[in-house]
Amino acid sequence: MPTSTARQNLIGIVCLCAGSLVFSLQDSVIKSISGTEAVTLAIVFRAIVSMPILLAMVAWEGKGSLKALYDRQIPLMLLRGLFLLISYTSYFMAFPALPLAEAVALYFMVPLVVIVISGPMLGEYAGWKSWCAVLLGLVGVFIILQPGTALFKPAALLSLVSAFAYSFGQLLARKFGARSPVTVMVFYQNWVYLLGASAIAGGVHMLGLKPFGNPSIDFLLREWNWPTWHVAGLMAICGVIAALGSTFLANAYRIGQANVVAPFEYTGMFWAIVFGFAFFGEVPTSTTVLGMLLISGAGVLALLAGRKT
Repeated sequence: MPTSTARQNLIGIVCLCAGSLVFSLQDSVIKSISGTEAVTLAIVFRAIVSMPILLAMVAWEGKGSLKALYDRQIPLMLLRGLFLLISYTSYFMAFPALPLAEAVALYFMVPLVVIVISGPMLGEYAGWKSWCAVLLGLVGVFIILQPGTALFKPAALLSLVSAFAYSFGQLLARKFGARSPVTVMVFYQNWVYLLGASAIAGGVHMLGLKPFGNPSIDFLLREWNWPTWHVAGLMAICGVIAALGSTFLANAYRIGQANVVAPFEYTGMFWAIVFGFAFFGEVPTSTTVLGMLLISGAGVLALLAGRKT
């Protein structure tokens, strides 16, 4: 592999690990408020707090100028933002119904989904070892899901929906990111979060939809109420996390090869176990641990295969 490519991949890996840690903190915050607040309110709140931070980052990168915001790639950026809005909304909705480690483990099909779709989208076709990694990851998913048994939780499918939507969004970042600054991409996706989540909340209110006892659906349908100062502070922290984490992740896929850097998403799995136990007293089941090991092992196999392609 050429030295320049190896250096780019290393930078992408570092960015991805940093982004995974930062967003793991956000996961803990969102789970902590998922029983009382609306997911759309949390998304809007974090988007509002993120906006001035992202605007300042665009200006700093442009040496005081905001000209970079006038980008020909804006439609693609908005499309990417829509995929990520779907991803984060469905991901957050899994939290009130699942242990944190389980929700995160299923979401970590992302690197394997990236391998599957990076060929058609980017022309970065994976070899047979990468496809073996995908199959191994699927075995891990089935062990965690346990479909057809009494232990199956429908909310787990939300994490898988999130993984697919997120993968498409991040590969769009690599597809056009070389021509657009990362801060600009994140700025526009933040607008999609703000307007999209507000539109969802408005639609729920106009249709008169009410919570009915399902923790995941209730998280989406719950009416907005002004939160306590403590909860408002937590959601504001998510705004800072979103600005930093989104920049890290967009940089990772913009700079590095998707099928090389993607497996390092799995570092977030470790933090999910740590934070799930520390903040919520959750201890993963044996099947969850086995599934996590298989999924993370699949990621390592994909990484090794990616380095040789």
